[in-house]
Amino acid sequence: MQFTPKVIISLVITFFLSAGLAYAIVPSGGGSLISPTATVDAEKKGAGFAQFAAEPKTEVCPINGKLYTKSEKALWEARRPILTMIENDIHARPQSGLSYADVVYEAVAEGGITRFMGVFYCGAQGSTAKVGPVRSARIYFVNIAAEYNTPVYMHVGGGNCSRDEASGQCTSNKKAFALEELAKLGWRKSGGNDFDTTGDTGAPVLYRDYNRLGATVTLDTEHTMVGSLPAAWRQADKRGYSNLMPDGKTWLTGFKPWKNGTVELAGAAASDIKYDYWTNYKDFAVEWKYDPATKEYLRIQGSGPQIDLETGKQISSPNVLIQFAKEEGPLDDHKHMFYTVIGDGTGYYFNGGQAIQIKWKKATQTGRTIYTDLTGKEITFTPGAIWISILPIGNKVVYN
Repeated sequence: MQFTPKVIISLVITFFLSAGLAYAIVPSGGGSLISPTATVDAEKKGAGFAQFAAEPKTEVCPINGKLYTKSEKALWEARRPILTMIENDIHARPQSGLSYADVVYEAVAEGGITRFMGVFYCGAQGSTAKVGPVRSARIYFVNIAAEYNTPVYMHVGGGNCSRDEASGQCTSNKKAFALEELAKLGWRKSGGNDFDTTGDTGAPVLYRDYNRLGATVTLDTEHTMVGSLPAAWRQADKRGYSNLMPDGKTWLTGFKPWKNGTVELAGAAASDIKYDYWTNYKDFAVEWKYDPATKEYLRIQGSGPQIDLETGKQISSPNVLIQFAKEEGPLDDHKHMFYTVIGDGTGYYFNGGQAIQIKWKKATQTGRTIYTDLTGKEITFTPGAIWISILPIGNKVVYN
């Protein structure tokens, strides 16, 4: 059978209308919709931050205390943060955008492979800022995201009730149900703040770029999803998720910031920090080397320095924090993991070439995780990026 151009156009329109209707009626945990495969032109290196270069940095970021320009503040005050899941498979490196996240969380997603969740707000106001590769949600990251006062949550699918075709029974452990949890939070709905390609979000917010590492590098599809933060903020505004909450107050009104200021740790020397997530998974082993000149730690993972594709520079942070959490898993045939991030525990805080032991506590899903020293006094972070590694209880952290 041959189709005329008119018929083909009609079929395409029908397909997309059907997909939109399907999202409205299919249960949020189904994960059965098709991800968009649209591509857009590659964006320029530097992510558009040069537009602010001539302005003085006088404005304090409410998330991590770092100073930015008045123009950047004007932008973030009209928005709310975007929390994005970014993969860390060795074939996905280098990633885009981690260097301009205000906070970055890292934990094992499956099979010893870690995943990042970046909190993008103050440091991500460049006109072409992009992040990626964007990957799937995990329940423990959702539990952390919930403390950011209904942010935009960007990902590609996630742990859910995957069903056996023959029996119709779930093949996933309930503890791994990230998509169902997003629905319970009220985020995962048509026009909601859950930006997911298996939901109702596609290009230009999330799009596939098979040349993200260059035309000579062949990438599997799962390593190609890129997110445009400016496009996501525009979409969020259209959906009613700007800086204003339903009660008319600003997003910041309901957000509890951590303490930022001058830090002088009276701890042990820690110019070099090393730790594994899983033993013998050396591609994901982390090392931080302190640079006295910049007063920041330089990040190394696996075989070498961790570079941001957008800047070409090694990732660094003045604040490195280890949070020990109870690990469970693999929970099912999908190798889903579970980390208890609601509750309390211990860890380490590294700053200025020094280390102290800490405690952490998160009383409820939407409650803020608070980090204290062993006396119970809340720790103060140096203004700048904060990197938080969630390690299994009992893992060894070596520093000197």
